[in-house]
Amino acid sequence: MAWFKRTEKGITTATEDKMDIPKGLWYKSPTGKVIDADELARNLFVSPEDDFHVRIGSKEYFEILFDNNEFKELDAKMTSKDILSFVDTKKYSDRLKDTISKTKLNDAVRTGVGKSKGKDLVVCCMDFAFIGGSIGAVVGEKIARGIDYSIKNKVPFLMISKSGGARMMEAAYSLMQLAKTSAKLAQLADAKIPYISLCTDPTTGGTTASYAMLGDINISEPGALIGFAGPRVVKDTTGKDLPEGFQTAEFVLEHGFLDFITPRKELKDKINLYIDLIQNIEVR
Repeated sequence: MAWFKRTEKGITTATEDKMDIPKGLWYKSPTGKVIDADELARNLFVSPEDDFHVRIGSKEYFEILFDNNEFKELDAKMTSKDILSFVDTKKYSDRLKDTISKTKLNDAVRTGVGKSKGKDLVVCCMDFAFIGGSIGAVVGEKIARGIDYSIKNKVPFLMISKSGGARMMEAAYSLMQLAKTSAKLAQLADAKIPYISLCTDPTTGGTTASYAMLGDINISEPGALIGFAGPRVVKDTTGKDLPEGFQTAEFVLEHGFLDFITPRKELKDKINLYIDLIQNIEVR
């Protein structure tokens, strides 16, 4: 019966020989549904069990929106400077270097120009992985330049927001970007060029207070967090209990802050539909 008994005490298997499941093989959604990571990617990072939309970045949105994932990136090498020599738990300059190294991104927004359903489209997409998608001087400048490209070439403009708001390490320089991008969008409107704003999870703070809510049509993905201040601040300010689902895309839509909620699988078709309708041209 020796095969039922441990003849030697302790576990002797070397760590490198253990058959552990690699990280990332499975994904568990907030509702408790578990899905194979490869299947999740094939489903555009939407859980098929509960329709939960997992946060994705500019790389994935560009793949979804641009035909054959072919696009030209504008201002790809633009990076932030530590103008104020800001220090919190670490130097801002060091935080930038670490974040660039970790994310392989140069800042919290990327701008791509390419064909979407056969017609040119400018897409500015934020990346939450880069310091919470916060708005710094570079983010504002890249959005402004993306809008300038749209105006010069008469190409529709799409902004995909995913942000915690202003970047505190740049203080007033960050806040200036709210006015700067809003003024540029006014120029876009004067040129009668369509602007679609897509709010994804999360869209908060100064982002919501500026370009995210200035679209000709404002849309969102299901379940996205959309708001200005956090629930605790709102509750303390109003002195009232907040309703269930407060600041979800569905709640915001019901109260007139959004025009549509669009599932990720329908984004490309719906965005181009809205552009065609705004321009009063034949629907693709």
